Amino acid sequence: MKHLLTKLSLGLHEQDLSDIYKDLVANFLQKGYIKHQDHTFKLNSKYRFGVLSLPPQKNGAYLHIYGEALKDIFVSQEDLLNAKDGDIVIVQRFLAKKGPASGKVVEILGREESYSVAIIVEKEGRKSLLDLKTLHPSGVEITQEKLSTCKDGTLFKINNQTNSIIEELGNIKDPHTDEAIVLAHFNKHDEFEEDVLDEIKQFHEVSQKDHKHRKDLTHFPFCTIDPVTAKDFDDAIFWDPKNTTLYVAIADVSHYVKPFGALDNEAMYRGFSTYLPHRSIPMLPRILSENLCSLKPNVDRLAYVFEMKLDTKQLEVISSDVYEAVIHSKRRFHYDEVDALFGGKLKAQNETEAEIFIYLKQLKTVTDKLKEKRLQVGFDFRSEEISMELDEQTNLKQTHIEEQTPSHALIEDCMLLANKEAAAQYERGVFRVHEEPTQAKLQNLYQELSAIGLHVEIKESTKETIEDIQQKAKEMGIESDIDTLIIRSQMQARYAPVNLGHFGLGFERYTHFTSPIRRYADLTVHRQLKAITKKQKEEESYVLRNIEALCISISSLEREADTVEKEYKQRKYARWAKEHLGKTFKAKIIATTPEYKAEFTDIIQGATLYITNATQAVLFQHVNIIIENVDIYKAKIFVKVIE
Repeated sequence: MKHLLTKLSLGLHEQDLSDIYKDLVANFLQKGYIKHQDHTFKLNSKYRFGVLSLPPQKNGAYLHIYGEALKDIFVSQEDLLNAKDGDIVIVQRFLAKKGPASGKVVEILGREESYSVAIIVEKEGRKSLLDLKTLHPSGVEITQEKLSTCKDGTLFKINNQTNSIIEELGNIKDPHTDEAIVLAHFNKHDEFEEDVLDEIKQFHEVSQKDHKHRKDLTHFPFCTIDPVTAKDFDDAIFWDPKNTTLYVAIADVSHYVKPFGALDNEAMYRGFSTYLPHRSIPMLPRILSENLCSLKPNVDRLAYVFEMKLDTKQLEVISSDVYEAVIHSKRRFHYDEVDALFGGKLKAQNETEAEIFIYLKQLKTVTDKLKEKRLQVGFDFRSEEISMELDEQTNLKQTHIEEQTPSHALIEDCMLLANKEAAAQYERGVFRVHEEPTQAKLQNLYQELSAIGLHVEIKESTKETIEDIQQKAKEMGIESDIDTLIIRSQMQARYAPVNLGHFGLGFERYTHFTSPIRRYADLTVHRQLKAITKKQKEEESYVLRNIEALCISISSLEREADTVEKEYKQRKYARWAKEHLGKTFKAKIIATTPEYKAEFTDIIQGATLYITNATQAVLFQHVNIIIENVDIYKAKIFVKVIE
């Protein structure tokens, strides 16, 4: 619903209207909420679509508008039409009224959170069905007979639009249900519908001889470098030292996923692959993501390739070309192997491997210089990424800090080059943008730094000020902690239809081109580039037709995928903590306002801990804590600082 309303707010072409929404759009048209002209459905200027937010102790609500960056509309209590917090509504604006924008609710369309999870809770012999997040009554009708047959802790997926139970998810006592809980909230699932799977049946294994119109690069010794657990290989690289040319080959997903089909609709709906510690929920069916599209070694694969000639002294791309090709990757590496190569601990087993080893070492020299140049305009933030290892029951065994190694850096700078070159090909399309932090965010950062004794000197530019902060943090031995604060002060990176630059990377133009197996944004960029290179203006216009709405939608879906991953991890931390109630651990203060929070720095790292007692501890101070209580329902760990 949210994505449809966003599209209508910005303009939805009639050809892009899904069958399931035709009756609803016809109803909107009849009521005058939208208009139809030039084959496009567009919101009537008197109305706004959005979600209601009811602040506590306020005589009214605010409408957060879908689609455009407009100020919220105030709706007084008497104009709410009984709408509740989190309801999707249509508001009619008061056009002649003076003062801040205001209006009245004319129709309630449903809940913004389309799905939720409810749990059977038994208290004093009485069972109730409660919302898992709030532990308030779920609002779903359930008979006493049904309640009596359910065990305490039974979980259900709820459709919030119909207030009905969709399916039983298991019992909260079972650690496997953590996955079901976080996926249910966003209706994410592994399975694909039959119409999607039917579309894939036409595809077959790739052979270069079947694709004579593509460039034949099967003789080049491409290789892939990924985590050891990776199954979907988006990118492969080859460095030609004689011609100082870098080839970045990307899985040609757009060959398989055509616009407007069932497969494309499902990929757009998912937006991203979601990665949990033990498995992934793919954007595309695994027969594509882990097989036909994946740039596996020793098989022919379709690729979309950026060929970039570099000036290795000026460290600039002199010329580039992007084209469809067939490649035949000669070796699949994981990061540790390449790091061993760079450390002189890996020897070639054959001639092809020896050739790859030679060019990887030469390429590392180039990418090291590229990174050095990049950091003159961009930032080097030391944020720690923590990975989890689970046992067979999906209980937390241990955590690891993922370190940025030379192999990671090499691949990163190769991909950054390709992404920059892709962004240079068009003026309107999908851009990855990251705006400079606002003065309000920076002032909050400076106040936090002042509280821990780091004096901020305001320089001529934000970049110089931040780099001065980083240098002082390094001298104090807290550079990683301070980088965490700096990252929090940044604007959130997002997708946009126009170029706004990328502050964090220091790039004037940037997009995402290199991961179409797991990001719909990249697939869209591939489609546009193909239309541009083939001079297919009508095809490009199809790609751009609803580009504003698409960018808003995929930015939202990206946040959803991040939320699923974070909430899943927090549930695993909570179960681990419940098994260690009353025990003492080392932790570090990570927040002092609006409440004190810490995180483990002991045998387990990364969990958010809520501090229950008064303490004089300051930000980033190391403390000893005792685990007092764990709320498994809300996945919260409550601790007491004891030293």
